[in-house]
Amino acid sequence: MQSLKTFRAEKDQFYARHHQSPLTPFQKQHFKGLDYFPENNALRLEVNVEILPTSESITIQTTGGQPQTYQRFGKFKFQVDGQSAELTIYKNGHGYFLPFVDTLAGKESYPAGRYLEPEKLPDGKFLVDFNLAYNPYCAYNEQWSCPITPAENRIKVAVRAGEKIFEH
Repeated sequence: MQSLKTFRAEKDQFYARHHQSPLTPFQKQHFKGLDYFPENNALRLEVNVEILPTSESITIQTTGGQPQTYQRFGKFKFQVDGQSAELTIYKNGHGYFLPFVDTLAGKESYPAGRYLEPEKLPDGKFLVDFNLAYNPYCAYNEQWSCPITPAENRIKVAVRAGEKIFEH
């Protein structure tokens, strides 16, 4: 994978210039780049996921009111600064999805949470790199509809990695 610095620079270019950017034309005029937490290697995790015995469907509400259906795929436990946390990974036709809300939500990160797409590794573990945690498009422009993080993925730890809150 490319370096995190390169990844972030390319993302900033996309947001600033691309026609599919979530930013409005006015926001693009004043855009100076996204704000990120410093890279945190302790939050780049290879985790064992406890696969749930049944592929239970869950309907996740969205900010636009159109619910989306996912499968509850599995859970994993991890540590952040000595504190334990557990998150559920969901799955749909687009792949794996990990929305989460941490204790920084509304202060340093987007109030409704951030997202990740965990990567299944050849050995069966999953790569969960919180440095890649991103804000949903609705954090930039309310014209977008985004899944709302389920209660089971609201954790009581501070994940100081990934994107910070977007200042309009």
